Amino acid sequence: MEYRAEQAGGPTYLDAASAAPLHPVARQALLAALADGWADPDRLYAAGRRAQQLRDAATAATAESLGVRPDELTFLPSGTAAVHAAVLGGLSGRARAGQMFVHSAIEHSSVLHAAARHGSATTVGVDLRGHLDLTAWSAAVAGPGVALASLISASHEAGTVQPVAAAAEICAEAGVPLHVDAAQSIGRLPVPPGWSLLTASARKWGGPPGVGVLVVRKGTRWLSPYPGDDLHRPRPQGGLDLPAVVAAAASLRAVLGEAQQEGVRLSALVDRIRDRIAATVPDVEIVGDPVERLPHLVTFSCLYVDGEALLHELDRHGFAVSSGSSCTASTLRPSHVLEAMGVLSHGNIRVSLHRDTTGADVDRFLAVLPGVVARIREEAGM
Repeated sequence: MEYRAEQAGGPTYLDAASAAPLHPVARQALLAALADGWADPDRLYAAGRRAQQLRDAATAATAESLGVRPDELTFLPSGTAAVHAAVLGGLSGRARAGQMFVHSAIEHSSVLHAAARHGSATTVGVDLRGHLDLTAWSAAVAGPGVALASLISASHEAGTVQPVAAAAEICAEAGVPLHVDAAQSIGRLPVPPGWSLLTASARKWGGPPGVGVLVVRKGTRWLSPYPGDDLHRPRPQGGLDLPAVVAAAASLRAVLGEAQQEGVRLSALVDRIRDRIAATVPDVEIVGDPVERLPHLVTFSCLYVDGEALLHELDRHGFAVSSGSSCTASTLRPSHVLEAMGVLSHGNIRVSLHRDTTGADVDRFLAVLPGVVARIREEAGM
């Protein structure tokens, strides 16, 4: 269901980096596609042909939005599934070149899990603001037996935009394909060219959950790591949620049309958050690059504050935010991204805004936060 910001004092959702509220266009397209999108698009009868037309139209629209060819794009059941297919399939396709997988230390957990499954991996660090160490990246990619490299387009934890263009150029010189996890960037910022594989998640841009996107550029060797009939072309494992795919395609086009204006608006709100928190909350560290960042996201860490307690107290006041590592929030383990940056990794909060977030929402959050932090510290005896 579409989320709308409530009047002052009501619930305020500030966790769009996990899942953005459903865009109105996505809602409309989803309802319309239910009529013809239920049948198997691989069947030849009339209902199947209508479903196939929907799938082909959604593929073509999404490919156009991303600036790629329709036959390079595949819809998968989630962003995580797309990442696993990209990494494991890219490594399988390049097995003759070697086994080494190079990735940054701040990748999403889906990339790290794929790396652990593969077994042979090299991790490249980042600086205090979360920027990739390009010198170390160059040395790692040029090493013997490197089959694939992976770099997130922008940190899902700190918001820092990564030097994708420079990293891609280094990979091209070494003859190594580059996978870019663009889940947080698509619909927010352009992704520089030069990559060989790209992944994204519809729920991050305001599409429905259950839709991931995988792009494999022509000329990139890819071999399915999963059982199946066609091992050389990515395909979803099982049936595709076609109405959701149609809604994802429609919402992506709408979001891209709004991206520039919304980026300016949300970036100004994030600047307000960064400035006010630094001025009103003692012993706080705001992480990530203040300029080269996603427009909608800010993360800060508070000394002497338990992250879980802070999350629950803010929730009690009507604010839904993320705490701990965003990809392991159920365990609230310290964020591997913040640890890799060398910044405070406990008592952290990630605030991520969306098209329904208002200035009043942000002001209410900023009015409540200092008292909440002070109360938690007092109860902890700090």
